[in-house]
Amino acid sequence: MTDPFPDPASERLIQLAQANGVLVDYWDYHGRPASPSRETLVAVLAALGVPASTEEEIEQSLQQAELAPWRQVLPPTVVVRQGTAAPVTVHVPDGTPVRVEAVLDDGTHHPLTQTEDWTPARDVDGVLTGQATFVLPTDLPLGWHELVAWVGDGSTQARAALAIAPDHLDLPASLGERGWGVMAQLYSVRSAGSWGIGDADDLAELASFLGDEGADFLLINPLHAAEPVGPMTASPYLPVTRRFVNPIYIRPENILEVSRLAGPRRSLVQWELQDVEAANHSAEPIDRDAAWKAKSEALEVIFAAGRSRARQRDFERFRAEQGEGLERFALWSALTEKYGPLAQWPATLRDASSAYVANEARTLSDRIDYYAWLQWIVDEQLERAQAVAKASGMALGIMDDLAIGVHPRGADVWSDPESFAPGVRVGAPPDMYNQLGQNWSQPPWSPVRLAADAYRPLREMARTVMRHAGALRVDHVTGLFRLWWIPEGMRADAGAYVRYDHEAMVSVLLLEAHLADAVIIGEDLGTVEPWVRDYLSSRGVLGTGVLWFEKQDDGWPKQPEAYRSLQLATVNTHDLPPTAGYLAEEHVSLRERLGLLTEPVEQVRAEARLERDRMLTRLREHGLLGDNPSEREIVEALHRYVARTPARLVGVSLVDGVGERRAQNQPGTDLEYPNWCQPLADGTGEVVLVEDLPGNARMESLLAVVREALDRA
Repeated sequence: MTDPFPDPASERLIQLAQANGVLVDYWDYHGRPASPSRETLVAVLAALGVPASTEEEIEQSLQQAELAPWRQVLPPTVVVRQGTAAPVTVHVPDGTPVRVEAVLDDGTHHPLTQTEDWTPARDVDGVLTGQATFVLPTDLPLGWHELVAWVGDGSTQARAALAIAPDHLDLPASLGERGWGVMAQLYSVRSAGSWGIGDADDLAELASFLGDEGADFLLINPLHAAEPVGPMTASPYLPVTRRFVNPIYIRPENILEVSRLAGPRRSLVQWELQDVEAANHSAEPIDRDAAWKAKSEALEVIFAAGRSRARQRDFERFRAEQGEGLERFALWSALTEKYGPLAQWPATLRDASSAYVANEARTLSDRIDYYAWLQWIVDEQLERAQAVAKASGMALGIMDDLAIGVHPRGADVWSDPESFAPGVRVGAPPDMYNQLGQNWSQPPWSPVRLAADAYRPLREMARTVMRHAGALRVDHVTGLFRLWWIPEGMRADAGAYVRYDHEAMVSVLLLEAHLADAVIIGEDLGTVEPWVRDYLSSRGVLGTGVLWFEKQDDGWPKQPEAYRSLQLATVNTHDLPPTAGYLAEEHVSLRERLGLLTEPVEQVRAEARLERDRMLTRLREHGLLGDNPSEREIVEALHRYVARTPARLVGVSLVDGVGERRAQNQPGTDLEYPNWCQPLADGTGEVVLVEDLPGNARMESLLAVVREALDRA
């Protein structure tokens, strides 16, 4: 590998990068060694709060990195697996007595045992400082607790968060040996009564139908909140917050207070529905702004009508439970409604903790109440959808999706800026399908701040997202291990990987999943180090397998028995066209039209045909396909093939069940393609509603194929 730092002094920059979790070499998607540039390393270190522009700064930063743990009595956060006698290092003035206890969430105290530690004392800022090591008891219960160190005579205390996490998550016994389900983009799944976009009522109806068909789960797109006023970002993977829900998924008529509205007020709600009802039957891209305008005006009427005493108390309990996070989000929403996008706000309001913002909060108290109420309502409706899913016989019910990050000018960044690394964005290095790399325009969490804050942003987000779900798919799960940071002003391929404390991150997620009785599925596609998959599997986190990506070293499709057991296996993914479109090479034609290819189109098309021909050959080897098959026969054969794998979960795309051909999303594009806006339609472009699914011959045939294949496996 070519050394990107020819100056010998730059070896110290490499050391500094490594000391701060920045990878100085990695393997690209061609399997070749690669390294970030010096400019990239300096910029990424700056985002971590580590100066490295000059040799003097590099030396000073190296010294700071070495002394940082010695300047703290206790680590800021200790995360351990249950049953582990984990060591805890303590730093105090040399010779000073110290004792440490674990204080559980029930108030009981459990002393830690001190063990031998012969680490030499060292000078830290003029104070000779010693290190002591204590060992946690192995019988501490799962949950969030606290460590307390009494220094000297006990008058000085140091405190740290303590998380005791599961070593491993087990799949629920109700799932049996294997399970299957359907994957859908909820916004695209509409009924005759929808408001131009799929919502929580459609979710419940779809889950009920699929549960009756024997499905164990329904995986949907992230429901994270978007802008409260238009234009609304279409991508569910670029939310303003991942903790709260987009109220566009509310079905207004299902709110309890509607039944008590006086005739004129109820008419206002009905009139708003009439403005967008016709859109349910259109195959044109979904107009979120029109749908939200109609819904929000109806919701304003319902909110203004008030609530009974009991309902008001329920609302207040919800607000108290969600705490400051909800109040900050509601305030951000009210300010956005008043001033527009964050870039248009007065400079005095950019700091969420300022007195100016506090004054605005008092002025906008009614609007804050409204936006908090929207979260309560959508929470109630999602709770019902999960209840319907479970009642229909689903083992898991709703499987939510967690995006990798948030909008750089959204609520999370405004209300909690210290949790994010400045001056960088998250993306992905070049791969086979995105040969220029990807910049997702999302700011990453600061790994340093996460540990200092007891992983509060992660646990609060996970806890809220899993409130009404039996499973959670974590998009780009390797983001718990490392993320591709791209300095602002640089190309997507000029980034660097930054490591996170994956043991702590995964443990926190598993603890929250345990508390929610949920299963975790990690989307581990693309360039993933093999040990990462092994680690996740050892913790009970399911991986993801997509048929088109599962290949042997010679390029041929993997044999079914070569698939991993602990994974969710599918034929396709939302970043590819539906299977019918993929077989017709739509993924090549679309990228050619959009100018996303870096190789000649003839070459890319030939590779796509070779991939398809090899897959069809493999299907015939297994007796799953005859001569001159129809499109439908091929699609069903592909699903039979996936069902023959040992994968514990098998997923079917709803679009494959109805014959859709259009892609929901083309990575690497923004306005060039109507991403995340395609309504559910069949191969002829005719809209398919929720009511049309029972009795849809193609849909029922595909579901029967998967159900029967799993029964025989």
